[in-house]
Amino acid sequence: MAATTAALQGQSTADSGKANFPTDPSLPGEHFEIRQTHPTGDHKPNPAKSPPLSPQRKALIDDIINLYEMKPTIGRVKRYTPDCVYNDQFVYANDRYKMAGQWFALPKLFKAAESHGYQVVTNDRDLIQLRHEEDWHFKVVPKVAAINALVSLSLDPGSIDSDFIRVKYHKDQANDKDYSNEGLGATFKKWQADNVAKHVMKDDPGVKAFEGRRMGQERRRGMRLSSICDVYVEASSYEGTGFFACTDPPWDALLRNGCRSLEDVVKFHVGR
Repeated sequence: MAATTAALQGQSTADSGKANFPTDPSLPGEHFEIRQTHPTGDHKPNPAKSPPLSPQRKALIDDIINLYEMKPTIGRVKRYTPDCVYNDQFVYANDRYKMAGQWFALPKLFKAAESHGYQVVTNDRDLIQLRHEEDWHFKVVPKVAAINALVSLSLDPGSIDSDFIRVKYHKDQANDKDYSNEGLGATFKKWQADNVAKHVMKDDPGVKAFEGRRMGQERRRGMRLSSICDVYVEASSYEGTGFFACTDPPWDALLRNGCRSLEDVVKFHVGR
């Protein structure tokens, strides 16, 4: 609706055309980090100043905001590539399985989360940045934390022009200084992401849906990160194949049988 209104008013929904990152979609998410500082660290949004977006980009942001509001679904987590990175004050998750653990774990910590609007401040070819205001209602103590953050979404080069744009790197920066990815603090952030997915949320259906598509499994087989992982995700729409009877996909069998597409996977499993 916003895009339609903008078009009627003569406003363009096109991105700036500026490119910030590599154009190779097989590169892991670490290659798509935006580094930045802010003069004041004040990221309070003014939604009235937000420029119009294309319907595809607006749909992406809607899904991200729903994740912030503790409404995770498998479909919304699929907005991220299997080799994505999520980086904020407390977490550094370097694949989609770990990231799913974070989104699905939020209701264990918070009673509610309310978004109070956002302002898009960057709409480049491969980067969307928005100021976002959120209230977090804690479960254990009667306290509400109001957070204004700069959310940076580095876009997957392979899906920028598609109807379902995906994210390679998601950074949530709540102050003026950028994060260090080294040292004790960074080590704790990575430990936290690893252990929430593996232990705290190991039996959650939403997290388990991504367990067999972890980045490390494909790296050990020398495959491109955008190939079989995504095939396994997309196969969820094919009922009756027996594919999801397994906790982990039979990677070696798929490769030995030449599976390189969704159709190959379905044929392989139906014929077993």
